Amino acid sequence: MSRSVLGLDIGGANLKASHVNGVARTQPYELWKDPAGLAAALRTLVQGLPAHDALAVTMTGELCDCYETKRQGVLAILDAVSAVAEGQPVWVWRHDGRLAPLSEAREQPLPVAAANWLALATFVARLAPTGPALVVDVGSTTTDITPLLESVPMPQGRTDAERLRKQELLYTGVRRTPVCALLGPAGAAEFFATMLDVYLILGKLPENASDRQTADGRPATVAAAHARLARMVCADLESTTEAERRALAMRVGNRQVTLIRQALERVSENLPRPIDRLIVAGSGEFAARAALDLLPEYGSRLSSIAEVISLGEKLGPAVSEAACAHAVAVLASEAS
Repeated sequence: MSRSVLGLDIGGANLKASHVNGVARTQPYELWKDPAGLAAALRTLVQGLPAHDALAVTMTGELCDCYETKRQGVLAILDAVSAVAEGQPVWVWRHDGRLAPLSEAREQPLPVAAANWLALATFVARLAPTGPALVVDVGSTTTDITPLLESVPMPQGRTDAERLRKQELLYTGVRRTPVCALLGPAGAAEFFATMLDVYLILGKLPENASDRQTADGRPATVAAAHARLARMVCADLESTTEAERRALAMRVGNRQVTLIRQALERVSENLPRPIDRLIVAGSGEFAARAALDLLPEYGSRLSSIAEVISLGEKLGPAVSEAACAHAVAVLASEAS
C-alpha cells in the first residue's frame, strides 16, 4: 500500500474525502438523482487536496434506489472510483475489518457495502486502549454506535439490516431526517421540514444561504427554517409565534436525542461492564453529547463514563465530519 493515501467515503447524499495528513472535505451530492455523474463529482471533490499515490474507499451509497441491488450499487461506485484513480492503487474497506484490492472488491462486492462505521471504530479504538467504550458517529442521515472492548470493535451486527435490529445503526441524523419521522401524529406526515431546520432554529447548525438542500428548496437560513417547521403543524408564520416554533424545535430535537440515548443504553448492554469512554464524531457530535446528558444519574450503564473524546476537538471539525474517510486513509497508510 502507501504512506500517502486519500480516503473516500461515498454516501448517498454526501461525498467525503480526507487525506492521511488531516485535510478533509465534505461535498453534498444526491447520488440517486445522478448516478452517472459520480465520477465527475468525485473529481471535483479531490481537486486541490494534497497529493496522494493511493485511494482507500468505503461507502454507503450502494443503498440508493437508483440501483436495483446493493451488488449493482457497489460495482457502479467502484467503477467511478477506478475512473478517478487513473491507475493508482485502490483499496476498499470490508465489513470483516480488512482492506481489499479493487479486483477482490469487484469479485466480492457485498462485504464492502456499508462498512464505513467499522473503519471508524477500528481507527478510533486506539483512543480507548483499555476497558469498554462506545463510538458514536452522528451524521446528516444516520447515527452509528459501535461498542469497543480493550480497543477492539465488538459489534453485534455487520450488515445494515443486522445493525438496525441491534440498534447499532439508527436511521436518524441532524440534517436530512424528515421531522415527520420524529413528530408522529402530532404533526403532518409530509416532507415539509427536516432536522436541519430544527437545529438551525436551536442554533446548533450554522446558516448557509447557498445551501438549498432543504425540504422546500429554499435557503438553509433560520428565517426559512421557521417557515418550514410551521408547516409541520399545518400552520405558517402568521398563525404561529416564534416562541411556539422554537418550542416545537426543542420537542423534536429532544425526541431525536432520546432515541440516541436509548440506543446507547441498548448497545452498552452487550459489553461485560459499564462504559468508561464515549468517542463522538460526525457533524452531529452535539446530539451525542446531549444524549449523554439525558441519561439518568443512577441505573444506567453509562453513568460511569469518565471521559468523552471528541474527534472534532482532537482532529478538527472537518475531519470529524469526514471521519470514516479519514479512518480508511489512516488504516491504509499504516498497512503499508
